[in-house]
Amino acid sequence: MFILAAFNAILGIYPISTAHFLPLAIKQYLLFLPKLRNYMIAVTIRRATIDDCPRMLELIRELALYEKAPNEVSVSLAHFIESGFGPRPVYWAFVAELDNSIVAFALYYIRYSTWKGQRMYLEDILVTEEHRGKGIGAKLMEALVIEAKERKLQGIHWQVLDWNEPAINFYRKYNTKFDGEWLNASLSEF
Repeated sequence: MFILAAFNAILGIYPISTAHFLPLAIKQYLLFLPKLRNYMIAVTIRRATIDDCPRMLELIRELALYEKAPNEVSVSLAHFIESGFGPRPVYWAFVAELDNSIVAFALYYIRYSTWKGQRMYLEDILVTEEHRGKGIGAKLMEALVIEAKERKLQGIHWQVLDWNEPAINFYRKYNTKFDGEWLNASLSEF
């Protein structure tokens, strides 16, 4: 009723009976307006191009810093470009652009499961800190889901650090199944 009264007040159409609600209604509307603006931002989700690689690599370094591993990023820009845009690309990406600046990205590749078949592996998804909570991550996830469906993939797989509560809560919105049985393993020195 308060929001309705506020909109009516703004339009100049309000009955006398709601007049005493107007100061509170307008206050609530003004408090709600910044949140509404967050979801009305004109963000563009598009496929990454070779020209986006320097900015994506900057964001990858920002993600590494957030994940408390700033010295772990060792990929060069040349290798990053070749891997995504060379003759045999091994990854693809979407970027989120706001005011002609890339503020988020999602990078994935195709993996094969002997049990499920081809699946998308989401390597990284990052929205810059100042742009979180504006629905940009959700728009990137939507683009990934559409891509997985169009490629007829058997699902999307990814990892999330167990202490990254904001990311875990974000993924829960998608009815994500978290698997606590498997341990991560890697071989880097050979």
